[in-house]
Amino acid sequence: MQEPLAFRMRPKSIAEIVGQQHLVGPNKIIARMVKAKMLSSMILYGPPGTGKTSIASAIAGSTKYAFRQLNASIDSKKQLQIVAEEAKMSGTVVLLLDEIHRLDKAKQDFLLPLLESGQIILVGATTENPYMSINPAIRSRTQIFEVYPLQPADIKKALQQALTNEKRGLGKYHVNLAEDALTFLATTTSGDLRSALNGLELAVKSTSPDETGTIKISLATVEESLQQKRLVADKDGDSHYDTISAFQKSIRGSDTDAALHYLARLLVAGDLKTVIRRLLICAYEDIGLANPTACQHAVLACQVAEKVGLPEARIPLADAIIELCLSPKSNSGITAIDAALKDVNSGHSGQIPAKLKDAHYQGAKALRHGLDYRYPHDYDNDWVAQQYLPDQLLGIHYYQPKTNSKYEIGLKQTYEQLSKLQNTKNNEDANG
Repeated sequence: MQEPLAFRMRPKSIAEIVGQQHLVGPNKIIARMVKAKMLSSMILYGPPGTGKTSIASAIAGSTKYAFRQLNASIDSKKQLQIVAEEAKMSGTVVLLLDEIHRLDKAKQDFLLPLLESGQIILVGATTENPYMSINPAIRSRTQIFEVYPLQPADIKKALQQALTNEKRGLGKYHVNLAEDALTFLATTTSGDLRSALNGLELAVKSTSPDETGTIKISLATVEESLQQKRLVADKDGDSHYDTISAFQKSIRGSDTDAALHYLARLLVAGDLKTVIRRLLICAYEDIGLANPTACQHAVLACQVAEKVGLPEARIPLADAIIELCLSPKSNSGITAIDAALKDVNSGHSGQIPAKLKDAHYQGAKALRHGLDYRYPHDYDNDWVAQQYLPDQLLGIHYYQPKTNSKYEIGLKQTYEQLSKLQNTKNNEDANG
């Protein structure tokens, strides 16, 4: 059985790699390593189909080292031992280890001395952020490089190479690929070259040649043949967390169109739960006291979305997101509580004033707990000046009001008025 086109077109040298020029372009880090034959182990992380395997294969091909490929989650320590024996007998081996974030401790302990001696040049491949998912012992012995989804121009170049390569590609089939079909392949696979190549191969091999022996591939043929594209917000992938981050930052930055775009990515991935959680957090973290009504609307929209489910949930969510994006913003609430938490966590808290302590038990009076407490509802406007903060925190102001909305301007005025009255009372008490 013939290998898939994406496998056959795997680069044999650094010069054949499409994309990732920040790593393999002239005078870039991996190109320099290969030129100097001073290879170091590395971890490549990024979405599927972006060239991690290709880079490892090209490194081996350019340096004439043996190339072996294993998977950390399914291949055993015995397979690693076989590669180690080969390296011992014939020299350096370039080992591509897929899903390196799943490497268990036994395999890791076996690999570490081989990496340090240089017998094995490890190229770890992962879709997960290595700083979060890979053991520090491995990270400390590797260089970490991020690979990015390929640009449409890169994918077009690779597809055209596959169409003309007679030995490894589809050159012998005499393919006439319509320009709009080529563009579709290059732009709808989310930077995944493997998907684009395999979709092209299926289209070619499932289409009969015309009377001249030419296989004509139209846009409709490609649409039928292209495998389901990888979700750009795969719920189990590292890009999922990047999408969530971009989603909230777009709302915070008042970019309605960007926020809706990232919402669409998350909904295509089917992750309604994350959308709802993040939207509620964003409403109170980033809009907060500037527009409490918008926060309430967001809560209601999320409740409706949970009840109706997808696809209808997209409607209330979109309404809420548009309102949040276009609302005035204030982070005064989260800033205030974080400042208070910082004091508490650092031990800067002090004793609760005796008048505020619980007095609902026998003996409280003897401890003077609750004595001299003034019940605010017994006074005009349901307020009376008295000390609430511990002595060592008197005068502190965690809440720093914003002036981005009429609502918070009103809060600011009340806060400053009450603070002034409270400070006067505190000063009077302090002076006896």
